[in-house]
Amino acid sequence: FSAEMERTLQVLDYAILVINGSDGVQGHVETLWYLLKHYHIPVFLFVNKMDLEGTDRDKLMKELKERLSDDCEDFTYEDDDFEERIALHDEGLLEAYLEGSMPGKEEIAGLIRERKLFPCFFGSALKMEGVKELLDGLCHYIIPPVYAEEFGARVYKISRDSSGMRLTHLKVTGGMLKVKMYLDEEAEDKAEQI
Repeated sequence: FSAEMERTLQVLDYAILVINGSDGVQGHVETLWYLLKHYHIPVFLFVNKMDLEGTDRDKLMKELKERLSDDCEDFTYEDDDFEERIALHDEGLLEAYLEGSMPGKEEIAGLIRERKLFPCFFGSALKMEGVKELLDGLCHYIIPPVYAEEFGARVYKISRDSSGMRLTHLKVTGGMLKVKMYLDEEAEDKAEQI
């Protein structure tokens, strides 16, 4: 599991870390958090099962800040002090906020991309509570990567299918790969470097 996870993490642009609201931050969550930090992957958090008895949103938010990062912020509902809480994560934004300028979508998306801010959403996936807010947050705050026009890729896993045929799993980082496309040695070197 760990080796598979690490190979996959190397090709992610963003991650959604799902935490069980009734259990809180467990050891495996901290391990995943460390790996996401190691690979510099921006993270959105979804605290699930908040419909179960005994779950406490404020207590869980405090635990996220203490055990994962003080840069975790509740994004489920944008309350009166939302802009102020966001501005506290960047000196330039804080100065602008104190001068009356509220952080915009682009600034918030930039903080998330730079791992200076981790949006947290609370809900219950089974009851579809908080899911819309999470999806809206992803749509608003993810900055799509810009890829080159020429073909480039990163191989992150090699496996075999049931008949023994070799399968190469890759993330295309530019251009297009067509069936039976010929890659010369120079192109292969470039693909390996990306």
